[in-house]
Amino acid sequence: MSPRSAFLTVGATAPFDALLSAVLADDALRALRDKGYTRLEVQCGKTQLPDLVQVSSAPWHTQRQGVDISLWDFKPSLSEDIKRADLVISHAGSGTIVDVLRLGKALIVVPNTALLHNHQEEVARALHERRHLISCSVPDVARAIRDLDTSSLIPFPAFDGSEFQTILDEEMGFI
Repeated sequence: MSPRSAFLTVGATAPFDALLSAVLADDALRALRDKGYTRLEVQCGKTQLPDLVQVSSAPWHTQRQGVDISLWDFKPSLSEDIKRADLVISHAGSGTIVDVLRLGKALIVVPNTALLHNHQEEVARALHERRHLISCSVPDVARAIRDLDTSSLIPFPAFDGSEFQTILDEEMGFI
């Protein structure tokens, strides 16, 4: 199995400490390693965990459970990080989902249930049911990585806006 890279983004606007903690936990890192992911890039945003040094735009590097990890807070664009990754693990923000699916990357999304109105969960569920991505809760991240079968994912249709707009409209109750 050739070495592969994973990318985690927790979003830029709201801290998502639970997702960061779940992906950096030993069981999730072992699951990544066992699936052949030897590198993990992490955009940690405003998240502040006590066991991490103060992360800034300059990456902080470490290795755990056989996975090389680079953490940083913000970049103007995540497109290059997403392009390099074989797997993206993300908060369930609509913009990030669209960016990742347009690039045809395997995607595990974890809705941030602490957000007001929690639209992330509705969109993630709808795309999960259509098999475009895997959606799970924070406690299930390691299992989702272990069980990930990228061949079972259905590529998102070429972008014309209509399918994603329909999903959003249905989930938000507009149609």
